[in-house]
Amino acid sequence: MGYVSSEEKTLRDITGPSFDEFAALSSKHCDGWGIATESSEATSIELAVEPTQADHSARFKELTTGLKSDGALLHLRWATSGLTVKEGNTHPFVYGKYSFIHNGGVVPADSLNPYVDPEMLSLARGETDSEKYFFLIMTEIEKYGEVAGILSALKIIKTNLYSSSLNAMILTPDTLYVVSEFIQERRPKGEPADYYDLFYRKDENGFLVASSGWDQSGWAPIANHQLVIVDRNNFGVEIQSIPN
Repeated sequence: MGYVSSEEKTLRDITGPSFDEFAALSSKHCDGWGIATESSEATSIELAVEPTQADHSARFKELTTGLKSDGALLHLRWATSGLTVKEGNTHPFVYGKYSFIHNGGVVPADSLNPYVDPEMLSLARGETDSEKYFFLIMTEIEKYGEVAGILSALKIIKTNLYSSSLNAMILTPDTLYVVSEFIQERRPKGEPADYYDLFYRKDENGFLVASSGWDQSGWAPIANHQLVIVDRNNFGVEIQSIPN
């Protein structure tokens, strides 16, 4: 889940009464939770992560009801097979002014290493494919700028590596980026066809985007192979196609 708004709000405030239904997804996505808040006026990102089930955590309840910001990312982790449940592997991940969350997998995780700036890899706090994917995006952004860099990173993975989903959210002081890029047939066994689908709601409260699996009545779908770009200054929404 991610949001940007014109006023500082808590995650529960901007989501509304259905927030508890989203939090209940942690019964399956039970391998950790994390929140990154990044005010449009801030000079740093506030990060809180716990390798515990969100709806069993007093800290999670405290932050989702009391921590206010005009921009935040929230992640409920379901660990990729073989990756440890620990704080260092818990999303969001942060680099400079960027915070990042991912739902999906690039396997094996180390297959990303040759494409990532070695200095960035040395900063990793865990071993996940998600953090390496993030650092690949950062590597490409430093070469080409934000939009071109994100698209370049996606092309590298799609051309050279095996992935199930590259769905991701990237938050900066100026922009929220949402990547919808997945292979439906590679979703986890037993999950519904809409498992990787993303939806957003834009209204007077701001822009809110989240994965499926809970009540999102009235929300707009984000099609597969799309990059959504939300301007935090005026909440304008631009949608670009991700080349196949």
